[in-house]
Amino acid sequence: MTSIQRKIWTLAAIVLFIMVAIWVTLTYYNQKTQDQYNDILQRYLRMSEVTGASQQTVTALNNYRNKPTEANLGLLDRSKEQLRRARLDVIDLRNADNEFAITNYMNLIDSLLETTDRSLLFQSEKESEDSENAFNEATRISKYISEMTLTLIDTELRTYDRFYRGIIEQSAELKKLGVWLLLTITLLMLLFTYGFSLSITRPIQKLTQAAKELSRGRFDLKVEVKSNDEISFLAKMFERMRININNLISEIQQKAQLEHELQQNKLLLQESQLRSLQSQINPHFLFNTLDTLSKKAYLEGSEETSDLLASVAGLLRYNLKRLDRSVTLYEEVKVLRQYMEIQKARFTDRLRFETDIDDTCLHVQIPGLTLQPIVENAVIHAVEPSEDGGTIRFSLRDDGEDRVTVEIADDGPGMPELKVRQILEEHQVEAEGHSTGIGFSNVVRRLRLFYGMDDVIEIASGPQGTTVVLHIPKTRRFDSDD
Repeated sequence: MTSIQRKIWTLAAIVLFIMVAIWVTLTYYNQKTQDQYNDILQRYLRMSEVTGASQQTVTALNNYRNKPTEANLGLLDRSKEQLRRARLDVIDLRNADNEFAITNYMNLIDSLLETTDRSLLFQSEKESEDSENAFNEATRISKYISEMTLTLIDTELRTYDRFYRGIIEQSAELKKLGVWLLLTITLLMLLFTYGFSLSITRPIQKLTQAAKELSRGRFDLKVEVKSNDEISFLAKMFERMRININNLISEIQQKAQLEHELQQNKLLLQESQLRSLQSQINPHFLFNTLDTLSKKAYLEGSEETSDLLASVAGLLRYNLKRLDRSVTLYEEVKVLRQYMEIQKARFTDRLRFETDIDDTCLHVQIPGLTLQPIVENAVIHAVEPSEDGGTIRFSLRDDGEDRVTVEIADDGPGMPELKVRQILEEHQVEAEGHSTGIGFSNVVRRLRLFYGMDDVIEIASGPQGTTVVLHIPKTRRFDSDD
């Protein structure tokens, strides 16, 4: 299996290789051209050095004749040595086109050195006239060398004119080649990148589409993703999860007739109905059965199914025991989280639950099964009808010395004003959706009876959503539960 990381590294390596290859090629041709330019320039500089050395030798000879000191003699010797070195460098410039001219050039240099030595000899023998004649001859030879240098440079220019033109043409062709090469490589890289991105995004799109179908309850559609990376493994796990959920739904449809009857007959709307149910069904048998199913699912590797069954068992146990007495906000928040885990398993990503809880308020007393029916109402009316789902926000904060504020908000379409008024006036409102049976009006009535006051709840509803605010006293006005 090829990982996505390896694919990305392969693409990066190919791009880097192409860039390095282009850089090496351009550098090679640029260096080659530069070396050719340097060779030609060196030829010109060597000829120019001969002219300079010859003129410097004649100048040093004249200075020594006018002032025969050791310093001037040393300067003359250094000039002659520089001229000899320049002569040796000129030998390397010989080729088939300039062999005769270079030979004459070197003979002129030898003549200049010889004439300089002869002038020095006559100067040492006090033969001023002969020394003067030798100096004049050395001056003429130096001029011949300068003229010969210009002639050789002109010959070199004519010889390398074709070479210069070739270099210019080659540079122009190289620029064209670079442009076409860049365009070709860019096109190939775009095609390769497009194919590479499709190999990653196409399986993800199929997996996303499968997730959307699952969120709509289409558990009969097989998840098929053709890939050879981590996405293929994820698709296989997704398919296994779909099969497990489908099997679980089939089992629940066959074995959960009791829950269906409870929802149809609204047996959990009133405390008397709940107690009647407790008298008809042994809750320990139901809890033991759910615990057995949870452990069996865990042993079979279905940990999410195990957690879901555990949450169902905890929710049912709480519903059967807590309705007729007070509990703490800690217990209510705990069972609320279990309820939301069950709903998240049902709605998946369509349901988003956000909490902001002040832990210092969790000790406050509240009637059992107060928060869950309110949140349940938000799930039924704000999340379930929407294809994109919705967000439910739950906050708990200390609102002063004597009250705690609980706020439950959703982003659904809101409730009609008539229904809000019916709830606040404690009228019976028919339950909708997959309700557990504890009505909203039931919650309002029990809150007011529990605290002995009417201003414990506020409901604000509009097109942007519904917000329910509970103002819960930290202490009750009487000790015993109603």
